[in-house]
Amino acid sequence: MKKAVAALLAACIAVPAAAQVIVTIDYRPPETVQRVGIPVNPAENRVKVLIISGRNSYEHDWTGVNNMLRTMMQDTKRFDVRVTEDFDNGTLETLKAYDVVLLNYSSRWNYADPVQKVWSDGAFKALYQYVREGGGLVAYHSSFTWGRDIPEYKRLIGGAMEPGSSRRAPPGAFPVHIVDRNHPITAGMREFVWTYNDDMYTNMAMDPEAKIHVLATAHDAAAAYDPKLTGPKYPAAAYTPEKLKAMKGIDADHPQVWTADYGKGRVFSVTLGHDEVSLHFQPLQTLILRGTEWAATGKVTLPVLEEAKDYPTK
Repeated sequence: MKKAVAALLAACIAVPAAAQVIVTIDYRPPETVQRVGIPVNPAENRVKVLIISGRNSYEHDWTGVNNMLRTMMQDTKRFDVRVTEDFDNGTLETLKAYDVVLLNYSSRWNYADPVQKVWSDGAFKALYQYVREGGGLVAYHSSFTWGRDIPEYKRLIGGAMEPGSSRRAPPGAFPVHIVDRNHPITAGMREFVWTYNDDMYTNMAMDPEAKIHVLATAHDAAAAYDPKLTGPKYPAAAYTPEKLKAMKGIDADHPQVWTADYGKGRVFSVTLGHDEVSLHFQPLQTLILRGTEWAATGKVTLPVLEEAKDYPTK
């Protein structure tokens, strides 16, 4: 054990200042018991949502998250949700049966892995064409941990995490700044909301052609990397004060939620939503539900949930 720790520390010292150390620990998401989604009466004519999943990082309980997203959406009585874990050879005909597609997919077990599992060229083309022709898209959390080497996918969702320059800032709970409270998705929300047990994606490689409109940001503070706070995934030797000063984007605000147009389609990108714990909190629920409705229809009818509402501060 001592030899393993010494080797890890030696590796950390050799890492360039701009890079985040990617530490894989012996971890599985906690097992959860959740409701099983039941069919919706077609006569209700709800917004039809397809969640595309099937591969994700070892830290993400994507099956549990899919179930929770489906339950949360269907409980509003606004959405009818299906989940597929096999989009390897997806077609445009399949996608056109839905008003909006939500991506909860990552091609790698660890986002720094060199080997990834990607869809067929035909499936990618079907997704691009679907959105380009007016289909809605929600890019959710781990959707940004891959695609950095697939230019059109990166442009579709707006950006991607780039190992060596992008970071997952350490706080598991952090305030999210709603910087545009006039957009239909965020109208009526308070200026700052909190997320819990979540990843703050920072210093992402944004695609300049995506022309994103930022709705919310989070602040990547150098003080948050204090080894007393971070835990084993942030070895102290890799985050010394000198190395932190050299890191691009430190002590700065970073986009967490944004919108973009892609052809005739609307794209809603939300980097938040790590697991079932984060999804229990109403500010994130509000963003996901209203963002999905906006991507599907261009309008928002769902209310801001109580814990996300604006309130007088004077």
